[in-house]
Amino acid sequence: MDRLKAQTAKNRDAAKVLRNRGKDAAAQRMEDRADELESGRVTDVTDSVVGLFRWAQGR
Repeated sequence: MDRLKAQTAKNRDAAKVLRNRGKDAAAQRMEDRADELESGRVTDVTDSVVGLFRWAQGR
């Protein structure tokens, strides 16, 4: 969950930079992605995937 919060913050920061550079469409995409991350519709499965790779390597 911390990874998702950190990524949300990075996306919002990137959106600010893009807006300052006049790239409003790209900034809106970053804001939309941050909203998706905050909404809970996206789940962090990084630990599960890493666990599967480690299990597969140990076989």
